[in-house]
Amino acid sequence: MKVLIVDDETDVRRVARLCLSRVGRMDVFDAATGTEAVGLAFLERPDAILLDVMMPEMDGPSTLAALRANPVTAAIPVIFLTAKSLASEIERLQSLGVAGVLTKPFDPMAFAGQVRALVPGC
Repeated sequence: MKVLIVDDETDVRRVARLCLSRVGRMDVFDAATGTEAVGLAFLERPDAILLDVMMPEMDGPSTLAALRANPVTAAIPVIFLTAKSLASEIERLQSLGVAGVLTKPFDPMAFAGQVRALVPGC
């Protein structure tokens, strides 16, 4: 399974990459911005994208819209990562048509399993 992690925080990307590659045995690459993520998703065609909601310049929902607007990336499952854990916020994010929403901070030992459970066929 090939996963793109998108988060403006270097430490979040590093921890997520370690969890998914070592525990989940996934092929992982990352991006620090929404713009970078859209380009990488087009080139690499990941099986899933983990997308931070709150990023400067191009936030998660805007990045999701750009991914959905391109036929090459439109069907890639996206999982939002957010520090906001209010039920209303999670419902709002799920209504955007994502595969799921995971809250930060995440449990490193459970993270890969949570990602696999949200991505059909993986």
